[in-house]
Amino acid sequence: MPNTNDENMKDQSDTKLWGGRFSESTDAFVEAFTASIQFDQRLYKHDITGSKAHAQMLEKVGILTTEEMQSIHQGLDEILVDIEQGKMEWSIALEDIHMNIEAKLTDRIGLAGKKLHTGRSRNDQIATDIRLWLREQIDLISDEIQRLQTGLLDLAEREAETILPGFTHLQVAQPITFGHHMLAWYEMLVRDDERLQDCRKRVNILPLGAAALAGTTYPIDRAYTAELLGFDRPANNSLDAVSDRDFAIEFTAAATLIMTHLSRFSEELVLWTSAQFNFINLPDRFCTGSSIMPQKKNPDVPELVRGKTGRVNGNLIALLTLMKSQPLAYNKDNQEDKEPLFDTVDTLLGCLRAYADMMPYVEVKADNMRKAAMQGFSTATDLADYLVGKNMPFRDAHEVVGKAVAYGVETSKDLSEMSLQELRQFSDVITEEVFEVLTLEGSVAARDHLGGTAPRQVKKRIEEARNNSSLT
Repeated sequence: MPNTNDENMKDQSDTKLWGGRFSESTDAFVEAFTASIQFDQRLYKHDITGSKAHAQMLEKVGILTTEEMQSIHQGLDEILVDIEQGKMEWSIALEDIHMNIEAKLTDRIGLAGKKLHTGRSRNDQIATDIRLWLREQIDLISDEIQRLQTGLLDLAEREAETILPGFTHLQVAQPITFGHHMLAWYEMLVRDDERLQDCRKRVNILPLGAAALAGTTYPIDRAYTAELLGFDRPANNSLDAVSDRDFAIEFTAAATLIMTHLSRFSEELVLWTSAQFNFINLPDRFCTGSSIMPQKKNPDVPELVRGKTGRVNGNLIALLTLMKSQPLAYNKDNQEDKEPLFDTVDTLLGCLRAYADMMPYVEVKADNMRKAAMQGFSTATDLADYLVGKNMPFRDAHEVVGKAVAYGVETSKDLSEMSLQELRQFSDVITEEVFEVLTLEGSVAARDHLGGTAPRQVKKRIEEARNNSSLT
């Protein structure tokens, strides 16, 4: 049957760099459906960087002359300028970033442009581009993590002695210091950055030279190309090099953990800014109001970060599903790797930037935190520890304190508000010094060990963190 899109058809060889095999042009809808230039054009810098290194390698092994290599470099540099000045006309007919740049190069410098693709394929080219791009993005993300960490350390130092109720099950558990709480967030980010750096090692492997799937008959020097592009080494297997996107999946998994941590931060900030908690105040420039309720100040930044976590989680599932059923080697499915990966990076960078910008300006309402820590019998464990220090078995001490708490609930008195006589009705080993351990300050100061909430330990950990990292 005749093609119903004849008006959109012309000789394939006129538009396609691979058109020699085909007798008719691609259907117009299919052409648009299969093109990736709409989104992969953001890889232009990395595509040009990879092509320049490839040309330099081809000149080294004698496939290109020095003049041809220099012409290619000059042409690619000019195309880079055109792109950055918005002068590049992207063509869907040319499908992707590689063909658009190669066609423009050939138009500009002639025959030498057609020689650039010697010894490579779009399969190893795109795998290289993505790795170059992702390596750069990991470094940018790491910088934002460290900027946020600096803000957390500064806030922790400023509030090292501020009393905050610590919660389990969102119920008051024990008093802690706000500085200690900020250090918990800091430690999560330490592990997040470590995961990124570990992932970066597997990203930094060169696929170029694997060609379509089996390597090439040309005498290429892959180690030299890897050196030029700053890769640790070339990939060891050509099939694996062009077909797997596990490095992108691994990165996105690391990103989901970072977003999960940011979402937990967000949940606490949202709670703490509420009238019911009223522990902190966020700067107005990070909040919005209501169109109908003039009193409202909504913590939109943490709420939106919390919401965007689901978006990144979805990208991880998309990439896992993309890869799960692909036979070796490259398949067109892998064109779908870029949009979820790009979106993950953009989302993560935006969320980290928002938090890094906001954190230095968080206003802590220490009095409200202290009042909240006085509720819920937060020093009950301290009383139990005190009784154990009097040679009472812990389980017996637990029961004694439980009865004292029950009495406090009945009389609306905190343990620290009870008289010595009231406390002694539960155990006669209790003496006057018990009130030293029932204070909030006494409780946090007593936990003076590695990882404890005591102000001294908080300050010590802040100093260690600054000395043992790249934070300034």
